[in-house]
Amino acid sequence: MEHITYLVGPGEWICTLADLQSWFRCKFQHQAVSILNQLEKQNCITYSMLEKNKVVKFKITDWQKDNTFLEYNCPCKKDTGFFFFPIARVHEFISMGKCSEMDILLDMWIHAIYNDPSVQGSYSAPVVYYRNHTGNPLTSFQTLGDRWSHSKATVSRILKKFEENNLITLISFKGKHGSMIYLNYYLSVMFDISDVMIDKEEIAMQLQLPIHVPENKEDFCVSESVTEEQITVSEKDSCVSESHMRFIIQKVAELLKTQGIPCCECPKTQYILSPLSACNSELNQYTLTIICPYGNKAYQFELTVHPQDVPAIPIPSGVTDRALEGGE
Repeated sequence: MEHITYLVGPGEWICTLADLQSWFRCKFQHQAVSILNQLEKQNCITYSMLEKNKVVKFKITDWQKDNTFLEYNCPCKKDTGFFFFPIARVHEFISMGKCSEMDILLDMWIHAIYNDPSVQGSYSAPVVYYRNHTGNPLTSFQTLGDRWSHSKATVSRILKKFEENNLITLISFKGKHGSMIYLNYYLSVMFDISDVMIDKEEIAMQLQLPIHVPENKEDFCVSESVTEEQITVSEKDSCVSESHMRFIIQKVAELLKTQGIPCCECPKTQYILSPLSACNSELNQYTLTIICPYGNKAYQFELTVHPQDVPAIPIPSGVTDRALEGGE
């Protein structure tokens, strides 16, 4: 910094007092120092002033004890060390009073989970999960309001504002299922990798939650990537209407396309849906076969459809990827 080299270890950061003022959004530098004093008083950090009080060197208390997932043999490359407070400390800060919008946004970022097999829905994209030991990131506006000391209406307004600014993707399900919050740009900001597309229907399938299937064909909001001529639907022993089955095929084909299955991009690919089980009050099983017109590899999937008072719900219960030979 300014042609001077400083030595920092794991859990330590160094910055100018002006940087600190900007991070804390303070009008004056003495206000930033006051915040440092408060954090030190709470035993969150220790700090020292260098270069005639123009440079600050601080260390997060018990950094190595709290961060046990990785072997921290070198300093973190992220500039703002305050982002890396232990989760227990974050809960303390959040409970101290009414949260600002920035507090809420940082709280969600700190609690982002991605591709964790113990957290449902995290495979699709970074999801906000407040570690309630259920592995289910579904939450309610009332729960979030209690956490952030705001009313349900205020929470709804703030999350809607974040969504309009493309900071989050908010997925709400009907009834008492609750909502899920996905963070946009999390992967690119934190790990310099490409962000992923978030699909509500795919997430609903993973969590086995109801999704809306339009009653009328003209209401279908799906792309034209799969045409009517490509689809064959068998209504034998089926209590699900053909129009709903066609909608399900189109939606599944779109999801498979995002997973890189090339056949779903071909306009000549054939889709055949056949029942595996007789109609009953619990569930219906179907085989979805994707056939390549050029004799290349094809795919076969099993779908489970749960009849309810609301329109049908497609849920992939098992997926197999195998070649089909000789019309088998």
